[in-house]
Amino acid sequence: MALIDDVKLALRVTAVEFDSEIQDLIDGAKLDLQLSGVVNLVDTDPLIKRAVIVYCKAHFGYDNPEADRFLRSYDLLKMHLTLSSDYTEVI
Repeated sequence: MALIDDVKLALRVTAVEFDSEIQDLIDGAKLDLQLSGVVNLVDTDPLIKRAVIVYCKAHFGYDNPEADRFLRSYDLLKMHLTLSSDYTEVI
């Protein structure tokens, strides 16, 4: 299963009309992780996948009452990833 499919499932989205927006969010999450020092961005890695999904949940749609909670969760997970040499050192 591709990462976009996992994200769409987590967002409870089935329509393809949102694929472009969702892919932009996935790309944004990966770039944010890279800018923070995460170099090992493997789509199948459970923590990378979780970080991307939570980032997308925080930023997808308008009027999301849970956005702040998801953003805090993403920030904590990003911090955890940046403190681990498994994710910040080139393999």
